Amino acid sequence: MAKTNKDARPKARLPKGLRDIEAAELRAQNAMLDKIRGVYERYGFEPLETPAFEYTDALGKFLPDRDRPNEGVFSLQDEDEQWLSLRYDLTAPLARYVAQNFQTLTKPFRRYAVGRVWRNEKPGPGRFREFMQFDADTVGTDSVAADAEMCILAADTMEALGFERGEYVIKVSNRNVLDGTLEVIGVTDRRQQLAVLRAMDKLDRLGIEGVRELLGPGRRDESGDFTRGAGLTSEQVTIVLHQLEAAYDEKTTFDNKVQENLSSSRLRNEGLSELVEMRRIYTSAGYDDGQILINFGVVRGLEYYTGPVFEADITLDVKDEKGRPVRFGSVGGGGRYDDLVARFTGQKVPATGFSLGVSRLQAALTALGRTGSAAVGPVIVTVMEKEHIADYQKLVQTLRSSGIRAELYLGNPKKFGKQLEYADKRGSPCVVIQGSDEREKGEVTLKDLIEGAKAAAAIKDNKEWKETRPAQVSVKESDLVSEVRKILARHKS
Repeated sequence: MAKTNKDARPKARLPKGLRDIEAAELRAQNAMLDKIRGVYERYGFEPLETPAFEYTDALGKFLPDRDRPNEGVFSLQDEDEQWLSLRYDLTAPLARYVAQNFQTLTKPFRRYAVGRVWRNEKPGPGRFREFMQFDADTVGTDSVAADAEMCILAADTMEALGFERGEYVIKVSNRNVLDGTLEVIGVTDRRQQLAVLRAMDKLDRLGIEGVRELLGPGRRDESGDFTRGAGLTSEQVTIVLHQLEAAYDEKTTFDNKVQENLSSSRLRNEGLSELVEMRRIYTSAGYDDGQILINFGVVRGLEYYTGPVFEADITLDVKDEKGRPVRFGSVGGGGRYDDLVARFTGQKVPATGFSLGVSRLQAALTALGRTGSAAVGPVIVTVMEKEHIADYQKLVQTLRSSGIRAELYLGNPKKFGKQLEYADKRGSPCVVIQGSDEREKGEVTLKDLIEGAKAAAAIKDNKEWKETRPAQVSVKESDLVSEVRKILARHKS
């Protein structure tokens, strides 16, 4: 008989930039999604699910070229040799859906969506190629009230997830203000414009002086690496920084501090007017206690947004297990994107939306210890006599029929200690035991594993353990459900 070629076996390995998500994290994630969904539903948004794949030209943001069809997205060709790509966000599929169903949709169209997205980018620490987003969007209205509502929605969602006032902030800016500032200082080259906007976007991380360096010749960081700057003159840098500082001082009335020559930009003035109106709306709704603040350091999608933009930031100081500071920063964002549907229709269709990064939010909640307690495992019905396996299965079904999570031990029943070890590893609150003596009496023995572990830690003498048999009780088989419920209630917290 020929030997098996071991080299032909596939290697058990994860694709680069992807990860497995196990039970505890999944449960915490589902609990978090339920809270977010509750807020979005309360605001009147309706659920919509679009497919993971779209025709690549419909996605629009990372259109593949002939030589590199996978640039930015994961792509493949179907049997008709048309390119398909995995969605890189939930907004581009929404734009396709709205364009395809525009005539029949109730407008404004309000939808929320949750799902995984994929980006063919270089992975790094905490940066994966597959992650989850939770979006809410309003399509078909150019009212700035829709943008203000998105900021209020973001604040309510953060508080529903357990963040208190002062632990988060929804920062608001407007791309027209930023583009108008570039217009005033005479920066028309697109590369230089992007360099200026990227520098402004680093305000929270680098502070005013760090941004000043990036707006000018460049900046050398602590490691010695040099980042080339935008190359602005000192006069241009002064104007841009004045714009940033106008909103950086949180409670200050921003428009009183802006230089006089900035007022010459019609585009910038339109953006400021929208921000003033947004602030009037969210303030009148009671969101004037630091939850929502204007900050011109918010840039977001450089080629994507057309008006108000906003970010949800965590402001808490968090430390990792080694005591090092961890900055989570932005965990969500969005803004107005009036040109996305127009790619399909040729007509402007106003839209605004907000997207939460579920994975990043969950990482923050985990670091803060706010993901809740671990789920209690199933009640384990042990097997004392293999020939009575049907009787044990009946006990399991009795528990399940009463809404109690339960399972039958399906491993080798010869060593009873292994069954208890299995129950411990599964996080079981108790096990059900029935030998021949219990069966003849119509009884079962319930062993409370949580109380048993506490008692075992307190009892040093093995003889005392055997005599007292803590947290173990025999009950009538007819009382199985009620007695197990008592144990579960005892450990509910």
